[in-house]
Amino acid sequence: MKKIIILGSTGSIGSQTLEILKKDKKNFKFVLLSTDRNIDLLSKQIKTFDVKNVVVTNQKKYKILKKKFKSVNILPNFRNIDKKIKSKVDYTMSAISGLEGLNPTLKIIKKTKRIAIANKESIICGWGLIKKELKKHRTEFIPVDSEHFSIWSVVKDYEKSDIEKIILTASGGPFLNKKIKNKTKIKDVIKHPNWQMGKKISVDSATLMNKIFEIMEAKKIFDIELEKFDILIHPKSYIHAIIKLKNGLIKIIAHDTDMRIPICNSIYIGSKNQKFIKSKKIDLTLLNSLNLQKVDYKKFPVIKILNKITKKNSLFDTVLISINDELVNLFLKKKISFLDITSNIQLLINSPFFLKYKHQNPKNLAQIEKLNEFVRLKTRALSVISKKK
Repeated sequence: MKKIIILGSTGSIGSQTLEILKKDKKNFKFVLLSTDRNIDLLSKQIKTFDVKNVVVTNQKKYKILKKKFKSVNILPNFRNIDKKIKSKVDYTMSAISGLEGLNPTLKIIKKTKRIAIANKESIICGWGLIKKELKKHRTEFIPVDSEHFSIWSVVKDYEKSDIEKIILTASGGPFLNKKIKNKTKIKDVIKHPNWQMGKKISVDSATLMNKIFEIMEAKKIFDIELEKFDILIHPKSYIHAIIKLKNGLIKIIAHDTDMRIPICNSIYIGSKNQKFIKSKKIDLTLLNSLNLQKVDYKKFPVIKILNKITKKNSLFDTVLISINDELVNLFLKKKISFLDITSNIQLLINSPFFLKYKHQNPKNLAQIEKLNEFVRLKTRALSVISKKK
C-alpha cells in the first residue's frame, strides 16, 4: 500500500485529490490530512479514509475536533510534524493556500518520496528554500497547477537551451467582454466562466494577477529566463501552455477544464497500475475556435507588473504576493473597490518601503514570514490613504 499525505485536504485541490484516491482506496494508506477550520468535512474524511493523524490549525476548531475523535492523533500545528511521521511516505499533495502553506511544505519534503505542490505563493516566495530541501532529501517534485503541469510534461524531456518560448494562457476571467466598473460587485468578480475556484484565486483571475504569479512560478520551477515567457488570452481554457522549441516544433498542451487531470497524473505517473479519469472526447468545434488573442493592457493594466519582476530570487517576490493578498482581502471585506486592487498594486510596488527588497535574497522562512506581516500592515495603511485621495 502506498502511503499518502494531503496538506489542505478540505480545500478544492485536496478534496479532488481524495475524490480520485477514493476509487482506489484499497491501495493507499492515508497517513495525514490537514485543515484550518473545516472540521465538518475533515471529520468525514477521517472516517472515510481511516486517518490516524490530522492537523487543525484553527485553535477553536482544534479543541472541538480533539473531543470528537479520541483515537485520532489531532495536532494544533505543523511544528513537529516531521518528527511525528517516522518513515517516508510515497506521495504528498501540498494544497494549503497562501504563504501559510510554505512552512508545512518545507517540513514535509524530508518525509515524502514525491511531492505535488499546488501552492503558488510558497513556490514564488520560498522556491530557493524548497529547492534546497528537494535536493537534500532526493524528493521528486511535480507542479500541479494546470499550466505548470502542462509545461512540466513537455520540458522535462528537453534541455533548457532547447526552449525558445513558453506561452501561458489566460481565460480573461468574467470581464473579458464586459466593461469593468468601479462599483463591480464581489459576486460578479468571483464568477469565473470556466473554473470553480475559491474567492481569492477568482479575484486574481479577474485582474489577471494570477498570470503574473504563474509566470513568476514557472520562471523559478523551470529556471528559464523571464523573457521567454508570454501570455495569450484563450477564453475556453482548453489550451494550458504552448512551448516553442528551437528545433522548430511547437507543442500545444490541452485538456478539459478539470483539475483532476493534473492531480491524477501526479499520483499515478510512472505507475504500472496507471489510473485514468474519464475525460471528454476531443471537441472539434472547440479546436477550430480556439480564439487566441493578445492581452489588452488597457483592460488588464496589472500585466505591466511583469516589467518589475526581478530576474533572480528576491524578497520583492514576497512583497508582491503580500500586497496582492492583502488588497484582495480588503476588497472581499468591501473596504476597497475592485479597480482599487490594481491601482494600489501599481502604487505600492513603487513605494520606497518596498523597492529596497529587490536587492535582498530570502535567507530563511522566518525572514519571509516577518516580511509578509510587515507588507500586509503597510498595505492596509497605505491603501486606505490612497483610497481617501
